[in-house]
Amino acid sequence: MTLGCKTPDDVMKAIKDHGVEFVDLRFVDMPGMQQHTSYPVSFVDEDTFSEGMGFDGSSIRGFAEIQASDMILSPDVDTAYIDPFTKHKTLAIVCDIRDPVTGELYGRDPRGVAKKAEQHMKSLGLGDKAYFGPEAEFFVFDNVQYGYQGNKGGFFVDSGEGWWNMDRDEGPNLGHKVRPKEGYFPLPPNDSMMDLRADMVLKMMEVGLEVECHHHEVATAGQCEIDMKFATLVKMADDLMKYKYVVKNTAKLYGKTATFMPKPLFGDNGSGMHVHQSIWEGSTNTFGDDAGFAKLSDNCRYYIGGILKHAPAILAFAAPTTNSYHRLVPGYEAPVNLVWSLRNRSAAVRIPMYSGSLKARRMEFRCPDPSCNPYLAFAAMLMAGLDGIKNKVDPGDPIDKNIYDLPPEEAAELPKVPGSLDEAILALETDNDFLTEGDVFTADFIANYIAYKRENEIDPIRLRPHPYEYVMYYDI
Repeated sequence: MTLGCKTPDDVMKAIKDHGVEFVDLRFVDMPGMQQHTSYPVSFVDEDTFSEGMGFDGSSIRGFAEIQASDMILSPDVDTAYIDPFTKHKTLAIVCDIRDPVTGELYGRDPRGVAKKAEQHMKSLGLGDKAYFGPEAEFFVFDNVQYGYQGNKGGFFVDSGEGWWNMDRDEGPNLGHKVRPKEGYFPLPPNDSMMDLRADMVLKMMEVGLEVECHHHEVATAGQCEIDMKFATLVKMADDLMKYKYVVKNTAKLYGKTATFMPKPLFGDNGSGMHVHQSIWEGSTNTFGDDAGFAKLSDNCRYYIGGILKHAPAILAFAAPTTNSYHRLVPGYEAPVNLVWSLRNRSAAVRIPMYSGSLKARRMEFRCPDPSCNPYLAFAAMLMAGLDGIKNKVDPGDPIDKNIYDLPPEEAAELPKVPGSLDEAILALETDNDFLTEGDVFTADFIANYIAYKRENEIDPIRLRPHPYEYVMYYDI
């Protein structure tokens, strides 16, 4: 349930009016996982909102080191809502992280980075609102098992929709499985997730999300998409974290498990997160222009230019896992060519042409995936786009043909996304001046992020044998 709180008084009144028993303070670590700590209401008063609550930042991934571990959780009253999943009435509220000495936003707090990106845009006089509209896809499985030890490793996922269960004895097997790459828009009974997604949507609406539609996605085995209405950068990042929370917990109530892992299955489509973007000044969409090509303003074209120019570095945040690059390969609708197009879904940047209205003019960046930390991914996209506008980066001519069908010699000339997380991190290491403008991403944040990714994600994969290597090499 949304509460519409604007002041600490509003929150305290809501606690009383709704019989709240616990207040749950939530924030996001650097990789993008939501964290929380709960307080009985007897420990919460109006001073909580001005003074915050202390916690140990050294225990949070990507945050402070042990010698400077004291951090402050500063609740944002606008974000308060009643959690629909807890047994005891709980008010959840999103927090910023502040330095206990200076009181300033902590430089490694992802939400703080997103807030600074919005302020930087305003300081440049390029607009007062940056709207983001992500289309996050996810899988729902009936069972998941995985593990890795020194002498063994592997995974197993299963779904009643999976094509591989067509001949399984399900007592009885009623058929209606989803063949590979044929999961887009089928009716029930092939779409067995309709009621589950509807319950997810109702829960999302209950906690204040504006939902536009839901449907089955292309892949077999319960791939789904639920689309939200666009919102400003920080609010949409807050909403996407809430979206993930609702998806995972509703699936669990059904005895299922949901994942935002980009490529959990071989041989079928992965989960992307196309991100629609536009910049507004008051009630005017600065990306629209009746006199421009396809009714796009110069600012929109330059914004696209900035996105394409800095895309490899952006993807260190927007496609931030080693698994992301199993999705970013040709043949599965994931764009790997850094070009733009009108309508064409094989390009990294697309201009949706559903409406001729100037208010609807926007660009869509198709490379990101839902494993990202949205505060960092959205901030990086905005900073790249602003750099494009400021420096008038020309994106070149749009390519309005199926890029996957281009002759090899022509396709080879197109710039490509990184082929691995390692390449994306290297791109970030060499191209980050656009991010540090206005001290939005600090040099410390970027260095810490790069070190974390190399030490905790890239190296662990590099050092371990892959199960399929046994298939390829054991009998050499």
